[in-house]
Amino acid sequence: MADRDEKELLSGPNINRRGLLKCMTWAGTGVVWTLSGGVPRTLGLIGGAAAAEPAQGELTFVQISDSHIGFHLPPNPDPRATLTEAIDKIKAMPTQPAFLVHTGDISHLSKEEEWDIADQVIKSANKQVFYIPGEHDVADADNGKAYLARYGKDTSGKGWYSFDMAGVHFIGLINVFEFQPGFKSAGLAKSATSSSNGSRRMLPAARRAHRSC
Repeated sequence: MADRDEKELLSGPNINRRGLLKCMTWAGTGVVWTLSGGVPRTLGLIGGAAAAEPAQGELTFVQISDSHIGFHLPPNPDPRATLTEAIDKIKAMPTQPAFLVHTGDISHLSKEEEWDIADQVIKSANKQVFYIPGEHDVADADNGKAYLARYGKDTSGKGWYSFDMAGVHFIGLINVFEFQPGFKSAGLAKSATSSSNGSRRMLPAARRAHRSC
């Protein structure tokens, strides 16, 4: 991909799905999202000028992903340091996000000590955090039992859930258990949509699931 194309994909409000998936493989970063009038859009990477300037009154949140705590090889030999870098950037944002969402692969080998490290780093942001597992979070012999015991409280099935924030209805979809797309997630989405009242907007873009990078 040409350098010009790469810059266009990752520049502020013009970031698209391809650029998002590419940038989420980077260590020490995250993507700032905003919703205004029921329309979701990206503002850019944390630390960027565009991401620092949401319109007044807009709901913003930050998406981080693929921390892979426990991994020790290039291109990310110190994932704790790079996760800390991302959290420090979030803490430095002039307009603080309403919440954080981690869209998977918190750990590298589904180990409690890896999640302990991630939790210790992420909690320093002093934000509510919503988690969605990646394949590496459900790689234990019990197919995600440890992840659900830790992060799956008050969820349905194998970790599906929804929540409301500032009049927007968000749905967390799980697609990594037994490495299948998760047809039951669609059922949850339908249920959560029908249960939201008329004052809430059900946004397809507010549905979150892990995407392997």
